[in-house]
Amino acid sequence: MKLLFAVFVSALALSAQDPQANPPAKKPAAKAAPKALAPPKVKNASKPLPIPAEAVLGADGDYRYTDTQGKKWLYRKTPFGVTRMEDTPQFTSTRAADPTGAGIKATEDGDIVRFERQGPFGLWKWEKKKSELNEGEKAALARSQAGGSTTASKQD
Repeated sequence: MKLLFAVFVSALALSAQDPQANPPAKKPAAKAAPKALAPPKVKNASKPLPIPAEAVLGADGDYRYTDTQGKKWLYRKTPFGVTRMEDTPQFTSTRAADPTGAGIKATEDGDIVRFERQGPFGLWKWEKKKSELNEGEKAALARSQAGGSTTASKQD
């Protein structure tokens, strides 16, 4: 207990020391930057990026636009606003739907068709009515019917 008291008193005494007794050494003033090295002007990033009026809407939901220099741009609407990227095969292939339905397993159950497909995070499962199928799902259903891999309808 005496040791704790001694530490407390010495800490209190050191903190009560006059701060002006040991003033910090002054550093030399920094030289002013030459005017030639002024920072570059930055565009106002708070304004949303507009999609040009001449941009053409594609089937995948992306807008394609060619500027006056002949450079092709891809505009895409995201939850965070519009993004612009150079139109390259890398970006166009990421959103392209598979019209052949390859890799999709279809199971028919009356008027409803159940689908399964292996995705990057595991097995994706969904079901749709026959009247609402897209081209890829129709192709997958036709392929599974031709292969004889459909299951019999449930009978209650």
